[in-house]
Amino acid sequence: MPDPLLPVLLAVPVVILACQAGGRAVRLLGQPPVIGEILAGILLGPSLLGWLAPTAQQHLLPPSVLPVTSALGTLGLMAFLFLIGLELDLRSLRTTRGAVAAVSLTGLLLPMALGAALAAALYSTFAPDGVDRLPFTLFVAVALSITAFPVLARILADRGLETTPLGAFALACAATDDVLAWCLLTAAVALTTSGTALSALTTLALTAALALTRPLLRTLLKRAGRTGDELVLALLFAGLCLSAYTTDQIGVHPAFGAFLFGTAAPRGLPAVERGAARIRAVVLPLLLPLFFVGAGLHTDFSHLPAGQWGWGAAILVVAVVGKWGGAAGAARLTGSDWRWSTAVGTLMNCRGLTELVVLGIGLQTGVITEALFTLLVIMTVITTAATAPILRCVAGDDPRMTPPTPHDNPDRAPARETTR
Repeated sequence: MPDPLLPVLLAVPVVILACQAGGRAVRLLGQPPVIGEILAGILLGPSLLGWLAPTAQQHLLPPSVLPVTSALGTLGLMAFLFLIGLELDLRSLRTTRGAVAAVSLTGLLLPMALGAALAAALYSTFAPDGVDRLPFTLFVAVALSITAFPVLARILADRGLETTPLGAFALACAATDDVLAWCLLTAAVALTTSGTALSALTTLALTAALALTRPLLRTLLKRAGRTGDELVLALLFAGLCLSAYTTDQIGVHPAFGAFLFGTAAPRGLPAVERGAARIRAVVLPLLLPLFFVGAGLHTDFSHLPAGQWGWGAAILVVAVVGKWGGAAGAARLTGSDWRWSTAVGTLMNCRGLTELVVLGIGLQTGVITEALFTLLVIMTVITTAATAPILRCVAGDDPRMTPPTPHDNPDRAPARETTR
């Protein structure tokens, strides 16, 4: 009887190395690594390898190995969302004013409104059997309104713009946007899995409970930090797993539990920062690529009927018009010039891995079909890949959008490596 571990020992390094190679390749083209990692996951699936060499694809990723790689990829996903929650500053909802609030809300509400209208047309063709119109519409609307906060931070850091006026403004808008979008996505998934708003209300209650436990978590982690960083790391990982288990038990995707734990984890503690850095440096490059391949196996361009490519074009147009148009238009209406407004809209239109996570959750919970998932993945790759080159063209030599020189800021430290 063959050892069931052997296929895993082959599949895991193949996936990890393919995603690393893809990420490094696109860096040469000025793109964030997540583009290459997503493409590597897609190319290992039926869209290329399964089409060109189905026998090789079955040997590398046989059905028996998929439950294991899926579980490991989900762990990577939960670690990623924990880091997102830890990096997002919920105080931005209280402190944002003026242009930041206008861009954040318009950049969320306009694509949601256009996405809801598009979802009404998509429902008869792309909604899975048994999924009601409301959760399907809400999910599509939220999916078209996402901004990838971590990928945006990575693009800005690569260009040395994270401390410029443009970088600070865009990150504040994206952080506020994503907090609201994740709350709405939780409601959409809860409505899909339960059919009522009860799970959504329960999740909100859990969010409030976690927020109230932040002082207790701070005390616990501060004391653990005196013992050693290893204990803090163990507590953080155990906490995100137990929070994920809790949300799964109330009928909401476990990834939301990890995200909520990240929002509740105390900031500013050196031991917590070091623990998060370890998770970022080890778990994400080793486990998250397995999530890409799981998504790639559900992305099959060859099985899309010719008529559905038109829907793909419509999704792309609505996504760009809603997100770019909403953010750029709001920035312009609040007094910014066209160059600044265009740059803000371009950055807010970046979707990246966060969008892929959202789509994966929608597919796993059964709110969208594999065909719609494929079309939304195409939109994600295009909008993310377009961000950096368009930003370079728009920024030009505008001092608000160019890196500070060493003479301007001699103490500027190298940018911290951000989560994808």
